[in-house]
Amino acid sequence: MGNCNGRKIWIWIRMPFIYKFWVKLTSNMPEISRFYGILIKMYYNDHAPPHFHAVYGEHKAVIRIADFGVEEGKLPPRALSLVIEWASLHQQELEENWQTITNPKAPSFKKIAPLK
Repeated sequence: MGNCNGRKIWIWIRMPFIYKFWVKLTSNMPEISRFYGILIKMYYNDHAPPHFHAVYGEHKAVIRIADFGVEEGKLPPRALSLVIEWASLHQQELEENWQTITNPKAPSFKKIAPLK
């Protein structure tokens, strides 16, 4: 009985830390666009080559901006085709966002219109 109560207290005390850690992780990746249940994000100060992250449910992929190739991960075929269609329409805006969001002195970004 004592261990059970101790475990509950341990979890309760540490929950604010876990929440702050989660918020810190997710806040470093602003949402650039959202359409048909697909989220498009970019990390601040991310590594080359220029890319964005596409999230669809439990599926995730890293897509290069230059050629829309999948760097890592996997999306269902229909979701991937929608992402590539959207990215081809907004390639210039994605490149501009990459330049500003990866600027260590003043990272910023602009939302990009969703696919309609």
